[in-house]
Parts: sequence; C-alpha cells; structure tokens
Amino acid sequence: MKILVYHNHMKSPILAIILPCYNEEKIINTAYQKLTEILNKLKEKNKISKNSYISIIDDGSTDSSWELIRTFDVKGIKLSKNFGQQKAILAGLCENEADIYISIDADLQDDITVVEQMVDKYEEGFEIVYGVRNNRDVDNFFKKIFSNIYYKLNKILGMNTIAQHAEFRLISDKIAEHLRKTKETNLYLRGIISNLGFKSTIIYYKRLKRIGGKSKYNFYSLTKLAIEGITSFSDTPLKFISFLGLLCFFIAVVMTIYAFYVFIIDKVITGWTSLFVSLYFIGGVQLLSIGILGEYIGKIYKETKNRPLYIIEEKFND
Repeated sequence: MKILVYHNHMKSPILAIILPCYNEEKIINTAYQKLTEILNKLKEKNKISKNSYISIIDDGSTDSSWELIRTFDVKGIKLSKNFGQQKAILAGLCENEADIYISIDADLQDDITVVEQMVDKYEEGFEIVYGVRNNRDVDNFFKKIFSNIYYKLNKILGMNTIAQHAEFRLISDKIAEHLRKTKETNLYLRGIISNLGFKSTIIYYKRLKRIGGKSKYNFYSLTKLAIEGITSFSDTPLKFISFLGLLCFFIAVVMTIYAFYVFIIDKVITGWTSLFVSLYFIGGVQLLSIGILGEYIGKIYKETKNRPLYIIEEKFND
C-alpha cells in the first residue's frame, strides 16, 4: 500500500511562474496567454492560491519584448544587459516571493500541461520536481546527439545531474532560499539544485515544437553551457591531466628503452617518424592541459571579482 506524505498547508500555495526571455517579441504574447490559462485553471481547482502570478524576466532584450511585457498582468523585471539564462532565472527567484516556483523557457517547448502534476507532487511532500524530456523528436539531429553525449559525459565525470533535464522544474521556497544565498559567478542552476539534496521526484514529458521565433542556443552557446556545467561541478578534467602526464611519462620511458636497444644493436634508423609523432603528441597534450587549467583559473578569477550576478534596470507590479 502506497502512503503519501503531504505538506501541512492551511491554504493553497502561491505559485510564481518564472519566465526568462531574451529577444522573444514574436512569441512572448503567446507564452503569456498560454501560461495565464494554466494558472487560471489551477486557481479554479483551488490547487494554487488566487495570488499566484507570472514573473517575466527580460534578460537585456534589444527588440520590443519589454514594451510588450509591460502590457501584461505580470510582475516584470528588466535586467540592464544580457546576463544569461541562468542568472535571469536566479533574478526571478530572488526578486519574487511565493511558496513554490516553476521556471520554464519562453519558447514553451516544455509541456506546460504537466504543471498541474508538478503542483500535485509538491502537495505530496516533494521539494523539487524535475521536468525531464523522454521524447526529443522535434529537436534536430545535432542537438539530440550533443545532448546525449553531454549527459553521458556528466555521468562519466561523476556529476550529480538529471539526464535530459534543463530548466523546467518546480522548487519550494525552501530551495529558493538556498539559491538566494549563492554567490557563484559561474552559475549552473541544474547542477546546484541537484546537489542540494531534499526530497525530489521526476515528471516526464514530450518536448514540443517551439511556438515561434528561433532558438537562441547555437553550437557556441551550447558548448559554453556544457563547459560551464562540467568545470563547475567536476574536477575530473584536472585529474585527466595527471593521467595524460603519467601516460606521456610511460611512453617516454618505453621510447628511451627502445632507443638504447637500437643503439646497442647498431641498427640504422632515420628517426623522423618517431620524432614527428612524439613531438606532436607531447605538444598536443601540453596545449590541452594548459587549456583545461586556464578554464579553471578563469573561473577562479571571475569568482574573486565578486561582481553582482545581475543588475535590475526596471521593475513593475512589484
């Protein structure tokens, strides 16, 4: 017999939907309308408080996104420049007050019909509810391959992240309070949240087609996010350098023994091929090692600056 443990709520929780956007003038109105419909349905069922709301964070858009947002019945936050999706979500969590928060991308490729299931899971006692994609047929071949490789690499590196989970999740205010305390400049929320602990569960859904416009994620931005995540939560690349150094040392020993053997038997060799290969191999390893070390040193440099994670230019309906 399954026993459910419920939060001891005297009233329905206040839900804040955190919607970061960047240059989404073509789809922001549709996203607002669809999310408002979901909120109203949940309010009618008394699953969430009548005071629940949507908070849209404009991450330094250069189009007319902010002008459109100002016409909506939402809590609007405009950042002074493009700080990136991770910091825009954090701004939404820090600048709003609610019992539970659901973050979702403005393109609505994440299935908003599972929002009700997420709220139900919270009522069962879960502090974190991850939205996980179990079908990515709408994504192009490159994106699916890149995603699969990245999550497998996460597992190899010992990172405690949820495969096929992006930023679609529900968290309680208890979790949000811990996130508000974060001072990390190199922000990777899905890694931070999965390492907090607390009771969590997963809701699976099918990834949908983008409701309009073009995705802001290209090869460069995806690679940047992947490197950010790996170097923020794993020191395995540094250990990999040590392994490469040991491997090179072993190869050098073998080559030295071979050189002495050739010298003793007086066998004539040209030596060009072995020299060419060894020089390029050692040079490549050195450059790779310097690059990995530089990535970590760069992170330390940014952290020591202690600059603000985001700057708010304007707010309304606060």
